[in-house]
Amino acid sequence: MTRIDLHSHSSVSDGGDSPAEVIEYAVAAGIDVLALTDHDTVGGIASAAEALPPGFTLVPGMELSCAYRGSSVHLVSYLFDPDHPGLTEELRRVRSDRASRAEEMVHKLRAQGVDVTWERVLEIAGAGHEEYADANTIGRPHLARAIVEVGAARNVQDAFDRWIGSGGPAYASRYAIDPVRAVELVRAAGGVCSLAHPARAEGALNGEVPLELVERMVTAGLGGIEADHPSHNREQSRHWRGVAADLGVVVTGSSDDHGSLTGHRLGARTTAPEAFEELVAPATGVPLIRG
Repeated sequence: MTRIDLHSHSSVSDGGDSPAEVIEYAVAAGIDVLALTDHDTVGGIASAAEALPPGFTLVPGMELSCAYRGSSVHLVSYLFDPDHPGLTEELRRVRSDRASRAEEMVHKLRAQGVDVTWERVLEIAGAGHEEYADANTIGRPHLARAIVEVGAARNVQDAFDRWIGSGGPAYASRYAIDPVRAVELVRAAGGVCSLAHPARAEGALNGEVPLELVERMVTAGLGGIEADHPSHNREQSRHWRGVAADLGVVVTGSSDDHGSLTGHRLGARTTAPEAFEELVAPATGVPLIRG
């Protein structure tokens, strides 16, 4: 049976491995179809495509950062035209604000005696000032790793809990796209999308994406809900599978792998082939890339 993983990250955003290495790990894990979905960028797709072995399929994608009433909402998006003007403009703004936000958090940390530097955060992110704006995406995990390096946290999760998580002493907010508008932008660019890990919405009152928002996203063209995710327990997965059925969208399953940062878990959750076919059927932006 074809094994499909629709959510993974490389070092172009906050993963631990290069795009080519992600493909190598996917092959070793028995994956046949993989979506590379770095945060707010498609900067790793070309490198990943060059590493495809025969018979392997790459789904060009990204994880789009959204926000709703102070909570984080993520949209895994696939097969859109990366040169679509409306989407390109929003992504440029999102990536620029990510950089400004991270630098602001560095200043806050230093003011509180945590000796991290902006230069080191950029090194960890694999991004110079110029190239970063167009390809690599900086995120809080890069900053968290810098915090761990200087001994101000035990590990990445501790850095979030102690310093840079929502409400933390070094936290700073940033620009993110409204989720309904994000769905509209992806669809206008010929892409399709699934709501990422809906039971893990940072800043939400109960930790979940509100149902009324999901309903509006479906009306705007949302095609799937990532009910099967490593952070979801059995009850949460069952609940969101039910939501997907009620709203008439497909259920996707994904590892949300970040390489060594998440224990190389590609294939930990997968998407059924029939659900994948239904999800991508309306896409007109770019084709699947086959090895």
